[in-house]
Amino acid sequence: MQTAEIYEPLRPLLFSIAYRMLGTVSDAQDIVQEAFLRFHRAAAGPDGIDSPKAFLSAVTTRLCIDHLRSARVRRESYVGEWLPEPLLTDITVPDPAAAAEQADSLSMAFLLLLERLTPVERAVFLLHDVFGYDYGEIAGIVAKSQDNCRQLALRARRHVGEHRPRFEASRSKREELASQFFRAVGNGDMAGLVAMLAEDVIVYGDGGGTSPSWPRPITGRDNVSRLLLSLGELMRQVAAAIRQTEINGQPGAMILDPGGNLINVFVLDIADGQVRTVRSVINPEKLRHIGPLADIPGLRRQLRPR
Repeated sequence: MQTAEIYEPLRPLLFSIAYRMLGTVSDAQDIVQEAFLRFHRAAAGPDGIDSPKAFLSAVTTRLCIDHLRSARVRRESYVGEWLPEPLLTDITVPDPAAAAEQADSLSMAFLLLLERLTPVERAVFLLHDVFGYDYGEIAGIVAKSQDNCRQLALRARRHVGEHRPRFEASRSKREELASQFFRAVGNGDMAGLVAMLAEDVIVYGDGGGTSPSWPRPITGRDNVSRLLLSLGELMRQVAAAIRQTEINGQPGAMILDPGGNLINVFVLDIADGQVRTVRSVINPEKLRHIGPLADIPGLRRQLRPR
């Protein structure tokens, strides 16, 4: 079987594994590409490959484990809050890799929870609990015994179960509340915004050291509502538009300049009829895969008094 014949059928699965392992779109795409290159070389060898899926899953996972080990120091020295690269999962948006087979395991909250696991724990847990690989397959991939893999999965499952994020069960209710939320932000509706925020709501911002950004989380209904209303005022001053969409399987929005270029994205965690977490990614290095980027310094100059 030629590489081209298996590329399209298996690419979404491999990207789904890599993205959940790494939380970065660009790195996941690079690793999947490298896995196919290795498959091509191995398939052309004298022994060939019996199972392309098994081979590619193993290579992709091992590459991700190696990448995570080397990335740990970079994560620890990251300026401000680190958030996964946002992935557009709205059904009208093509790729990456068919939106990584949407599920709650794609949410930013879940991906951040996986950050607390070791690379091998993360691999074993994802392969077994999310992708349905058996322990025999996983043992060969991570070079551990089946019993060891079961123990790793149990430890990871216990940790994830203790901290697993909750989301509004009704997708229509989530989307309705998100629409009200972004409308309130855009219109400067303080009363409407406060009514939707949980008392202990929290905002995270990932600017990667760029400006503007929030180096620390902002917590509490009063602080968050003031922050969001000030952002809404800035958006109105530069004529920015809010385009609601689905990001990482959860309600969110892209903020666009008048030319349709991307300023940042917002993602909401909604549960029990309230907005509980707001995440904003404005780091341009994490947004390039979505589309053309806005000139942030140019937009900021528009806000200066003449």
